[in-house]
Amino acid sequence: MRPLSLSGRLRWMIVVVMVAVLLPLGLYSYWRTLKETHELLDGRLAQSARTLDVLIQRASIDALHKPEEGLLVVPILERKAEEQLMHGRTYETEVGYQVFDMHRRLRLTTANFAQLPLPAAPESGFKNYYFDGFGWRVFTLVDDAGGVLIRMGERDDSRRDITHAMWLDLGLPTLLGLPLLALLVGWAVKRGLLPLQRLTEALGSRAPGSRQPIKLERAPQELQPVVGALNAQLERLEDALERERRFSADVAHELRTPLASTMIHLDNALSTQILPDTKVALSSAQSGLARLARRIEQLLALARLEAGVAAGQRHEIDLVSVAMNVIDELAPLLGESGVEFAFIEHDESLKVLGYEAALAALLRNLIENAMHHVPSGGQVQLSMSRTVKATVIDVIDNGPGIPAERRASVFARFHREASSSGDGYGLGLSIVQRAAELHGASIELLDSPLGKGLRVRVTMPVTETTST
Repeated sequence: MRPLSLSGRLRWMIVVVMVAVLLPLGLYSYWRTLKETHELLDGRLAQSARTLDVLIQRASIDALHKPEEGLLVVPILERKAEEQLMHGRTYETEVGYQVFDMHRRLRLTTANFAQLPLPAAPESGFKNYYFDGFGWRVFTLVDDAGGVLIRMGERDDSRRDITHAMWLDLGLPTLLGLPLLALLVGWAVKRGLLPLQRLTEALGSRAPGSRQPIKLERAPQELQPVVGALNAQLERLEDALERERRFSADVAHELRTPLASTMIHLDNALSTQILPDTKVALSSAQSGLARLARRIEQLLALARLEAGVAAGQRHEIDLVSVAMNVIDELAPLLGESGVEFAFIEHDESLKVLGYEAALAALLRNLIENAMHHVPSGGQVQLSMSRTVKATVIDVIDNGPGIPAERRASVFARFHREASSSGDGYGLGLSIVQRAAELHGASIELLDSPLGKGLRVRVTMPVTETTST
C-alpha cells in the first residue's frame, strides 16, 4: 500500500477534524433547537387555550351554561380540500380544541376533537393521547372561576414534520458543505505546500557539482531551516567530492611520473648490449610495468566516475565524433593486435545529452574488452543507431563469448573470464556500467550475430533535447 503524501495526510486530517467538530455541534444544535421548538409549540397550545378562555368568558359565558344549548362543532376541512383552498400546506386538520361547561359537558369542539373522551379527573397541564390513529399533544386548562374546561391539542405528526424540516435545514447544508469544504481544503493545502514543490524543483534542476546555494523566494519560516540545512549538506558533499577529485589527480600524477621514468630506463637498458638472460628479465619487467600502468589508468578512470568527475552539467554531444576520437586513440593498439576492427556508422552525427568523458570511457573500455577476448585475425565491430525512444550502441566480436549463466557476474570489479587473452584486471565492464548509470542507460550481453562471440548493447533513453 502506497503511503499517503504530505498533502493527502493534511487534507484527511483537516477533514476528519472538521467532521469531529461539526458533527457533535450539529447534533447539539439540533437537540437544542428541537427542545426549544417543542417548548414553543407547547407554549402556543397553552396560550391558545387561555385566549379561547378569555373570549368565551367575555362573549358567550351565559349561553355556554344553558342546558338547552346544544353542542357546537367547528368543521375541519380534509387535507386535500384544505390544500386546494389555501394553495399550499396548512395544519388545520392537525390542531383542535374542546370546551366543556361547569358540568363537564362538551359544548364546543372542532370536528377532529369530537371523539376525544374527557378523563374522570382532568387536571391542568400537558398530556399525550392516542386516538383516531394519531398521537396528540394536549394542553388542558381548568378554569374553575369561569366554570369552563378547555383542551387544546396538536397532532404529533405535525411536530414530526417540523423535526424533519429541521433535519433538512441543519443537516443538508452540512452534508453538502463537507465535500465542498474537502475540495477547498485540498486546494488550500496544495497552495500551502507550493514552497515544498518549488524546493523539489530547485533540487531537481540543480546542476551536479554546482556550488550555488538553493534559494527560495518568500520561503515560509518553517522551511527556511530546511533550506539552510540542505545548502550546508550540499556544500559539505561538494567539498568531499572536490577533495576526492584532487586526490585522484594527485595520485595519477604521482604514479604516472615514476612509471614513465622506469619504462624509459628499461627501454634504454634493453637497447644496450646485455646478456640474453638479463634482456629476458628486463622485458618481463617492462611488461609488468605496462600492465601496472594500465591497471592504474583503469582504477583512476573508475575513481573519477565514482567521484562524479563526469557529473557536471550535461551537454549535447556528438556520439560519432566521440567514437572517432576513441578509435584514433586506440589506433596503435588496434594495429598491433591483428584484430579486424570495423565502425559501422548509420548517421554522420548522432547527438545525445550526456557527459563526454564518461561516454569516451564507455566506448574505450567496450572496444578494449572485446579486443582482449578476440584472438589475432578475429573481428570487432562498433555500431550506433537511433530509434524513436533510445540511442543504441553495439560492440560485437567473434571471440569465445560468455555463457549465458555467467553474464550477470562479469560486471563485478576485478572479474576476469578465463578466455581473456589480454592483460586487463576485470575493471573494464565496471567502468562501462558506471558510465551507463550516469546516463540512465541499460546494458545487455547478447549472442553475437557473427556466429560466435558476444554482443554488448548499451541502450540510452532519448531525452527531449536529443530527440529534436
